[in-house]
Amino acid sequence: MPSMFDSLEIASSGLSAQRLRLKVISSNIANVNTTRTPGGGPYRRKDVIFGALPSHKSFLEELKDRTPDDGARHVKVLGVTEDSKPARMVYEPGHPDANEEGFVAMPNIDIVEEMTNLMVARRSFEANIAAMNATKQMISKALEIGR
Repeated sequence: MPSMFDSLEIASSGLSAQRLRLKVISSNIANVNTTRTPGGGPYRRKDVIFGALPSHKSFLEELKDRTPDDGARHVKVLGVTEDSKPARMVYEPGHPDANEEGFVAMPNIDIVEEMTNLMVARRSFEANIAAMNATKQMISKALEIGR
């Protein structure tokens, strides 16, 4: 059974993961019109991949623990990937990056999707903060009872 301190660690890992997700989404929004990158071509949308890790237990603790898995997990960022969707082709013949037909390869970013992702990441961040605050209150009440 996880302790109250385990729940603080889990929420903390969620905060770190969501902070990175917020940075990546902000980068996507900032580069919505970037048609030229050092790697060549338009900016490619990036996305964060999360994974759940089992809580930290030693081998001996696992052997002694006869209860089923309690489900306590830590959030880990498995990586940041580039979206494989093709670039949007926009007709802009006067643009310096336009091809022979006058089309410019624009980033594969949908601003509405990014704003939605931003709101979801923000709500997840807030939920982790609320979980940490609730845990801190429980620890405080437990200390008061012990007096």
